[in-house]
Amino acid sequence: MKKAIWSIIILLVISIGAGSLIYFNSMKPVKAAESKAVERAKQETDLAETEDFSLYHGTETCYVIEGKDHDGTSIYVWVPEKKGKIVTLKQSEGISKSEAINRLKHEKNSAEIVSVRLGMEKNIPLWEIHYRSGNNLINYYYIDFKTGEWLKKIENL
Repeated sequence: MKKAIWSIIILLVISIGAGSLIYFNSMKPVKAAESKAVERAKQETDLAETEDFSLYHGTETCYVIEGKDHDGTSIYVWVPEKKGKIVTLKQSEGISKSEAINRLKHEKNSAEIVSVRLGMEKNIPLWEIHYRSGNNLINYYYIDFKTGEWLKKIENL
């Protein structure tokens, strides 16, 4: 009985170690992209402090940094993966995450929100809301960050 318990413990430790190794190795490219994007944003914009970082994979990949400028104002910075113009906006210049969700909920009552993130399509900052409909199908709803207007929908995937 003791052999079985020790075997299970050893197998569990090995599994946790292997899982951790795989996770940290898979996160290296994301961490490298974050470091590069934050460095570029600090050089080319007024970004002083980073609070959050996310990736957006639309027609082109961009990195979105939430932070503060040198005056302490909350800002968002959109950094294109490849060369291109960095866009910086005060958070107050657009709708909030909760306002974007409310706009979706107003139109789609039974939507189960999976994720909400900032992105950029055709030089338009936007909120991408990934949700599941009542029939458990995957849907995407895109809202203009500045105006709060609906940009496009991808439904029933």
